[in-house]
Amino acid sequence: MVPKFIMANGILVRTLIHTDVTKYLSFKAVDGSYVFNKGKIHKVPATDVEALKSPLMGLFEKRRARSFFIYVQNYDENDPSTHQGLDLTRITSRELISKYGLDDNTVDFIGHAVALHRDDRYLNEPALDTVKRMKLYSESVLRFQGGSLYIYPLYGLGELPQGFARLSAVYGGTYMLNKPECKVEFDMEGKVCGVTSEGETAKCMKVVCDPSYLPNKVRKVGKVARAIAIMSHPIPNTNESHSVQLILPQKQMMFFDWLF
Repeated sequence: MVPKFIMANGILVRTLIHTDVTKYLSFKAVDGSYVFNKGKIHKVPATDVEALKSPLMGLFEKRRARSFFIYVQNYDENDPSTHQGLDLTRITSRELISKYGLDDNTVDFIGHAVALHRDDRYLNEPALDTVKRMKLYSESVLRFQGGSLYIYPLYGLGELPQGFARLSAVYGGTYMLNKPECKVEFDMEGKVCGVTSEGETAKCMKVVCDPSYLPNKVRKVGKVARAIAIMSHPIPNTNESHSVQLILPQKQMMFFDWLF
């Protein structure tokens, strides 16, 4: 009940392709990404062309946003000629955005709907991370046909560990199902050394697990509020889409202590 989309050009997709796990999986493209702004739902622009067409901005703001998108698209961390004299490891996102004169609403949807920051702390942090996030967004849109930046396993997220388990079996790995009360074991130095279940210990050097297996190692940092809405129609202004990401920025919802 906690669907998490996969960026089409993100690290996970590249890992799936590199390890050839994709031959065990089928994916479905999510129809699009939308943002709630001024009481209405709008498609999130990902390129300079989409920025010019977006109703999120007025005419002059579109030109400024287009210039910013072009800068981001052309930016190459290893090519100083694309930096336009800006060191993104030193200037903040706020300083970079201010150079293009973007208004608060544009900054809001760029930061939360394109760069996918969950709060406004990024504005006072180095701009390089925001630019990388924006580039990943636009590259993901262009990765597959259809213009969607997200994909999702056809039969749910449980397909991912199953795919890796099948790959592991090809190379002689062992997959044990329904093992009760698994306990992660640590050596004298505090390093993980195995997993115990039903009196048997499988020795290992690394463990990948849900936080519930390590209650003493987990630090609580917040809560997640979830809601399930059963609708008789698609979400308005989403082109009759059946699956979308809808972003509700803090400022638009007037809940400044919440992350969206």
